Amino acid sequence: MTFLALLAALFVVLYLGLPMFAALFLLPLGVLLWVEGGLPALGELVIGQLDGYLLVAIPLFMLMAHIMVRGRVVDDLYGAAFALLRGVRGGVGIATVAACTIFAAISGSSVATALTVGKIAIPQMLRYGMSRKGAFGVVAGGGTLGILIPPSAPMVLYAYVTETSVGALFLAGLIPGLMMAAMFALYCYLTEGRAIAPADEAAPAPEAGAPEAGAPGAVPPLRALRRAGWSLSLPVFVLGGIYMGVFTATEAAGTGTLYALLIAALIYRTLTWKDFLDGVGEATRTSAMLLMIIAAAAIYGYMLTKLRVPQELTALVLDWGLSRTGFLVAMMVLLFLLGLVLESFSIILLTMPAILPVMAQFGIDKVWYGVLLTLSLEMALISPPVAMNLVVIKAITGAPLEEVNRAIIPYMLMLALGTAILIVFPGIALWLPRIAGYAG
Repeated sequence: MTFLALLAALFVVLYLGLPMFAALFLLPLGVLLWVEGGLPALGELVIGQLDGYLLVAIPLFMLMAHIMVRGRVVDDLYGAAFALLRGVRGGVGIATVAACTIFAAISGSSVATALTVGKIAIPQMLRYGMSRKGAFGVVAGGGTLGILIPPSAPMVLYAYVTETSVGALFLAGLIPGLMMAAMFALYCYLTEGRAIAPADEAAPAPEAGAPEAGAPGAVPPLRALRRAGWSLSLPVFVLGGIYMGVFTATEAAGTGTLYALLIAALIYRTLTWKDFLDGVGEATRTSAMLLMIIAAAAIYGYMLTKLRVPQELTALVLDWGLSRTGFLVAMMVLLFLLGLVLESFSIILLTMPAILPVMAQFGIDKVWYGVLLTLSLEMALISPPVAMNLVVIKAITGAPLEEVNRAIIPYMLMLALGTAILIVFPGIALWLPRIAGYAG
């Protein structure tokens, strides 16, 4: 099969040590020279792919997250969750899930969620009797919510590639994201029941300089909740503005970044010029890498079209007699395997040009598929032997990677179960977009 042969060739090129954008650029050039004896107008292809207003939202959402993290605004999230849930069975683990869920709505990044929440939460969980396996697993698993709960940079890219509504995708990811968070919290409740903080234990204090900061351990619950209100208001401001029609996704990213800057610089007063410039630099580097991959993927997609790969894939699926469910299961397995060696942006750009015609043949809703794709990518983010969320936890704790790998297995199984539930019951993802008026 041509598509699998091209994927295999791409892995060989990557194995030689080339960056992703270079591999995506050189492989189709070689194939086109061999097949057609010449090259297309590459400049027009690349400019056409990059000339999209929606793409501006990705670096802005990244900058918004960097500002909130570097300004230490999000440090209050765990304190607020801890204040609410500390006396509940398995409460310190459930508080970590809650903090990951809220931070995911700010950062849109799984790695950033695991890193930021993990630094605060892991010592607390271990202090109050949670097992090392439970503490490592809940942070790695909770971190995956970063690309499912809106706003999500991979969802923005998927919307751009498939010409799908960003607002519909963000709404579609909300209930599945909360469903996964509830499954993680229930697991903590059932398996880590002894991890309970005393009812009169104070919430963790924020960094010096944050509003109403006090001595360590001296922050009352109500003050911890009130202080976290600034962090909680950001996703409400951004997502509420999109769904109420106040601004588009790109405008929401820009106004959200300005809102985050005002909170960190004027209210918390913890964001220095160095912090801001470092955040701008990091967002710029990540965005430049992504744009180079998108540019190279335009040539890769042109190659697939010239080789008639979408038509071949459609015919193959029909010849095999796969049902819609069978096709979805096969794609989820393929996406998971690709996620073991590639990052989420590359996977979206590699697979969507080939399978969009097949999805149309089966009548698969693009919004529904976008959520399923994101769940498969979440599983890959925490899949042993090496995954970014696991490496982050190893860096935070110094624990052996083998121990972290074992801790994540229950969360991989829960993500697989969540994916299966969404395949059987697509309405879980599509209900909110439909009542909001997005066409299915």
